[in-house]
Amino acid sequence: MRYIRYASIAIFAVALILVSLANRQMVSVKVWPDEVSGMVATNPGIEMPLFVVIFAGILAGLVVGFVWEWIREAGERAEAARQAREMERLRAEVKRLKGERADGQDEVLALLEQAS
Repeated sequence: MRYIRYASIAIFAVALILVSLANRQMVSVKVWPDEVSGMVATNPGIEMPLFVVIFAGILAGLVVGFVWEWIREAGERAEAARQAREMERLRAEVKRLKGERADGQDEVLALLEQAS
């Protein structure tokens, strides 16, 4: 199983390297489109390789997806915490009731005495 994981990582790494090598040309990344830059006083831009733009877009999409999913699951996490608190309260109550009922003797004998 370990070798399959290493092979998958190697294939993914080779694919990323090939995409990087195929997209080395420099591109201009600007904040505003050229049509809008006339209305705005400035239009900052930067020259960078295309593969950096591609990988930055993928990374930004992953971050947005992770944050979106974390926010979506907030209710489920709150419910799980509430259930954990309830379970701990019930465990403490069961422990207390077992202690009251048995008073140092066997639980089965305590139940029999209580029934009679």
